Amino acid sequence: MLLDTILGWFSMDMGIDLGTCTTLVCVRDKGIVLNEPSVVAVRKGTNTVLNNGEAVGLVAREMLGKTPGSISAIRPLKDGVISDFEITEAMLSYFIRKVHDRGGLVRPRVVIAVPSGITAVERRAVIDSAERAGARRVYLVDEPMAAGIGSGLPITDPTASMIVDIGGGTTEVAILSLADIATCESIRIGGDDMDEAVINHLKKTYNLLVGEARAEKVKIQIGSATAMDEELTMEIAGRDTISGLPRKIVITSEEIREALREPISAIIDAVTRTLEKAEPELAADLIDNGVHICGGGSLLRGMDTVLANATGLKVERVDDPLSSVARGTSVYLENLELWKDTMDHNEYGWQ
Repeated sequence: MLLDTILGWFSMDMGIDLGTCTTLVCVRDKGIVLNEPSVVAVRKGTNTVLNNGEAVGLVAREMLGKTPGSISAIRPLKDGVISDFEITEAMLSYFIRKVHDRGGLVRPRVVIAVPSGITAVERRAVIDSAERAGARRVYLVDEPMAAGIGSGLPITDPTASMIVDIGGGTTEVAILSLADIATCESIRIGGDDMDEAVINHLKKTYNLLVGEARAEKVKIQIGSATAMDEELTMEIAGRDTISGLPRKIVITSEEIREALREPISAIIDAVTRTLEKAEPELAADLIDNGVHICGGGSLLRGMDTVLANATGLKVERVDDPLSSVARGTSVYLENLELWKDTMDHNEYGWQ
């Protein structure tokens, strides 16, 4: 449409990696302009965002687990999908406003990366939220596709590229070839489940209650998927479940590795299942091309090693694994006219 092309000149189109833990926004020709936690602080019992709608992202994350009775810090996405429609809308609205206020006269077109395993209803919810948050037109792209493009894999070639994107709420495993997904698996297990495993371990073993933020800190500082040359220890504080008083303990990397075993096994199973479903020719390509991992979960020590041991393939962490999906949406923005008919969006097929 000519009108849409003309409007595109005056708007600041953006790509959004709408993650369970973190939302990244990139703008055409400018790269990533926003990287904030997917958290919103509201007045308890209402959907009124605090600080005149500004208590979103970094400000709200500081409040997680520390709010008084009158305030709730909410993560509106669970397992990669919208669990609270109104709060997601408020969050998207804040992010779009924050980026778009810097320029652009017309409401932006938005490309959003979503997990490949979500339902049509969940996709519709993302489109509706973004429209009501201020987007002129919304396009959806599957996360593994965006991750493959953002990681610089040769996804348009007639050869197999395998990407494993371990996010906060979901893990996306896909084999890509000829600019499409040949086979994929999306499981609702990710970094959040690893944090949960740490919380449960401390509660069961030491009768110590800790919050999500501290559990994540433990995972980052001493968590690992395989034995390390030098095992680590860490001091952690929380509330004793028996006495109810604050207490501090020292934990080791070995016990945290044991606690993380279950979510890591689920990720390995998803990878092996995807390989089993691959066409023989594509499977053969992977002997040379290997597996690429990205997302926050790929930063866990030894994650590449356990996947390499389980599959027998070479496993490589991509450059800047946290932003590969966002970088992929930015490539989609640059090629929007070319690719828009292949994407879910709010003009075709959604009436």
